[in-house]
Amino acid sequence: MGWGRIAMGGLAGAGLVAGLVWALWPQPMPVDLATVTRGPLQVEIEAQGVTRVREPYAITAPITGHTQRSPVAEGDAVVEGETIVAVISPPDPALMDARSRAQAEAAVTEAQAAIDFAETSLRQTESAYAHAAQQLARGQALADGGALPLRMLEELQAAHDSASQAVEAARAQLDLSRATFLRAQAQLLGPEAIFDPDRPETACCLRIVAPRSGVVLTLEDRNARLVQAGAPLLSIGDLDQMEIVIDLLSSDAVRVPEGAAALIEGWGGESVLEAQLHRVEPAAFTRVSALGIEEQRVRLRFDLLSPRAARPGLGEAFRVRARVILWAGDDVLQLPRAALFREGEGWAVFVNEDGRATRRAVGIGRQSADMAEITSGLEDGAQVVLFPPSSLNEGAAITDRAALR
Repeated sequence: MGWGRIAMGGLAGAGLVAGLVWALWPQPMPVDLATVTRGPLQVEIEAQGVTRVREPYAITAPITGHTQRSPVAEGDAVVEGETIVAVISPPDPALMDARSRAQAEAAVTEAQAAIDFAETSLRQTESAYAHAAQQLARGQALADGGALPLRMLEELQAAHDSASQAVEAARAQLDLSRATFLRAQAQLLGPEAIFDPDRPETACCLRIVAPRSGVVLTLEDRNARLVQAGAPLLSIGDLDQMEIVIDLLSSDAVRVPEGAAALIEGWGGESVLEAQLHRVEPAAFTRVSALGIEEQRVRLRFDLLSPRAARPGLGEAFRVRARVILWAGDDVLQLPRAALFREGEGWAVFVNEDGRATRRAVGIGRQSADMAEITSGLEDGAQVVLFPPSSLNEGAAITDRAALR
């Protein structure tokens, strides 16, 4: 009976020791693993952009005057050479104070007196001309009969010509006086003159027609108002001809290849639109970032290649998100960037080799937002540790966290 108790106690002690050994034995560290694969890889730059209509037409007032209420509104379709987009009438005459009106009325009276004087002068010159004509006719008859010397006939002819010229001068003076009278009368016109019911409809206003077909993009003010010559009225553009304008840091702009493609997202629709680089503006400009840092940025213009049917509702100055493709490869050995960590001047990863973490230096090529090209150190199918913790050491036992779930 004593030996049995001793055996049972020995077995219990051995079990306790085994349990302690199992509890204190190092367990494999659970980690996230990823596989090195081959496949397509794109190097991109993400940036915010806005849509712009190519070659919009800005229409300004050609004269100073009153614009009538706009016959078009934003979004209205217009036809080149047919649709009236603005109507401008001359400005109203200004109101006069008492002194100005008295002076204008006096000028009218003065002009009327000048007309009367010119008419009297004309009648006098016409009488003198008629008398000179009669004298010339008598002298001509006497000269034909030899009863009048040639010298006297020449004097009669000169008097006749002088009288004729006086009549012409008197008529011109009368026309001048009448014009002065009309000008003086015009000074008395007030704003009520615009309500002349006998004035033709086409005589009052300047009608501006659309210089090109498209839609009205912007309208300064739809209400009737006084505008100065050169004041903007509206702009017209063709929504089929659109571009994407993106501002990039100058250091990023020089990396964009000629004719680079871009993928347009975040515009509100479900589809991804296609665009192609059209122009990189040659001059940069300074912009202050949200953190107060001055940045040199360059404006890039991309032609929107997707047809209008693929982007319904997309208009002028809409905010979009663009992914500019700097480089693309179809068969690239790659791994997630989350597996990389610095080792001196280079890069390294932890590789899963038979449940052990093995540090390995790797060569890195082009990188996208989440993937990196492998140029050396790894082969297709190798498993690497993602987000390796600082406690992970060379040769440590590891296990895939996904397999424990």
